[in-house]
Amino acid sequence: MKPAFLIASGILLAAFAPALLSAPAQAKTMKECAAQWQEMKASGQTAGMTYRGFSKQCMSGEAAAAPPPPAAEPAAKPSGGRAAMVARLRACAADWKTAKAEGHTAGQKWPQFWSACNKRKKAEGM
Repeated sequence: MKPAFLIASGILLAAFAPALLSAPAQAKTMKECAAQWQEMKASGQTAGMTYRGFSKQCMSGEAAAAPPPPAAEPAAKPSGGRAAMVARLRACAADWKTAKAEGHTAGQKWPQFWSACNKRKKAEGM
């Protein structure tokens, strides 16, 4: 039984070895893919593709996919109301640090201090 198994295994191995060992004709080495990536990166043709994704694609021998279309516009800047709120938050945070260092928080925690400070800054027109 063992000799028959060994012979059958040898025949199967001989039949499928070329298919297992051969790589696609277009497959490149890691160095070739790295050089191609550097060229594409220098000319700005990476179009949001990561090096890892590119190297997998390059080494597998697949043709380079069409780059995705560029984004229409970057995200919009915060609205005026949001920008004002952020400015009040930063001003109140600075006031909180100063008051806390001087010991003038009157037992308040940040949420209470922020609420009072925010109302005060809004009344001041900030």
